[in-house]
Amino acid sequence: MFDLKGKKALVTGASRGIGKGIALVLAKQGADVAVNYRSKEDLAQQVVSEIKALGRDSFVVQADVSKSDQVKGMFEGIKSKWGKLDILVNNAGILQFAPFEQLTEEQWDSTLDVNLKGQFLCSQEAIKLMTDGGRIINIASISSGGVGVGFPTIAHYTASKGGVIALTENMAIDLAAKNINVNAIAPGVIDTDMTDSMLADEKSKAELMARIAKKRLGKPEDIGATAAFLSSDEADYITGSVIYVDGGWLAG
Repeated sequence: MFDLKGKKALVTGASRGIGKGIALVLAKQGADVAVNYRSKEDLAQQVVSEIKALGRDSFVVQADVSKSDQVKGMFEGIKSKWGKLDILVNNAGILQFAPFEQLTEEQWDSTLDVNLKGQFLCSQEAIKLMTDGGRIINIASISSGGVGVGFPTIAHYTASKGGVIALTENMAIDLAAKNINVNAIAPGVIDTDMTDSMLADEKSKAELMARIAKKRLGKPEDIGATAAFLSSDEADYITGSVIYVDGGWLAG
């Protein structure tokens, strides 16, 4: 697909779901991949084992991306291990459901802290290790305002992902002089444990499927393939963009 041999990558929230899919695709294209996790070390170690089975270097790095001290410690570990970083995928995120009138301040703060502030904190540390340029890929969502779509009970999530797109565009302008490309991927409905509750009800699932032109749920590997492209030399002239990987949802 795309040659990423010799590249060093960090994928946050990579112990499962979309993050795991991205980490494995990057490794299949030749990148060495650090696997970030917050609390599920056993799952993260399994991902590391799968990456090593592909012949690539990999190790776990624990950090809550919303905590600046933990983020700094994570990047110190990467610097000690590799000395540099070429690719950062800001994937770590949380999704909590709550009707707007019942949404708590704690839910709002935790969602914005992980989904938006976490990308800011990780990106600031990553660019210190991207001395020869690099790629930053922020994971947004089709539920991000603007041309995206809204869903009930996730106003706080939508706000955080809309912020990710705005952050991506401005980072691209600020970091272009450093030869660091910054783009966002906005997934549609991806079949992971994060979306299990959305898909558990057959009626709700059927309604979602009716909106998807491809008539299938997305897979983590679909997002991974897009991340591999954006990480490659072939995407050198793409920065400040949002790629919607939604099976044709927004085209409907």
